Amino acid sequence: MTERVFVGLGSNVGDRYRHLCDAVKALNLLPATRVERMSSIYETEPVGVEDQDPFFNAAVELRTSLDATALYHSLKSIECAIGRRPTFRYGPREIDLDLLLYGSRCIDNEWITVPHKEVQTRRFVLAPLAEIAADVCHPVFNVTIGTLLENCGDRHEVSKQQIPLTSALQDFL
Repeated sequence: MTERVFVGLGSNVGDRYRHLCDAVKALNLLPATRVERMSSIYETEPVGVEDQDPFFNAAVELRTSLDATALYHSLKSIECAIGRRPTFRYGPREIDLDLLLYGSRCIDNEWITVPHKEVQTRRFVLAPLAEIAADVCHPVFNVTIGTLLENCGDRHEVSKQQIPLTSALQDFL
């Protein structure tokens, strides 16, 4: 049985478009996994450590038979393959892949917490996620992603770019 999964993507080092596109292509190549939908790309202010370049953020919907822990480890492998280098918490990164939602499940183990524990407080996550999953219900708060975005107190700048991720991806196929 496949699960409906949502992954957040972010990059603020190097060729941000290329890193996002490479990540989506790699996600689609995972075993028993298919990319179903992609949001547009959003340029966002950094959160946490503000003295760094702006991010490009996006979200993708996957269908996968991988369990959440296996998917998490696959996300970390993709980050390494794209060139993510260790920095400090909330620091700059070539690519960041976050497992936001895994079906309607709540999972908390030594590697992951799903739903992602910060999704409801981060406009840079909610804006692209709401574009492709506004009616999806958050399994802890029991409200839709669209409602979480409407009520989000984060006021950091989030601007939708002219090029949807699907169009950007076409450039690199």
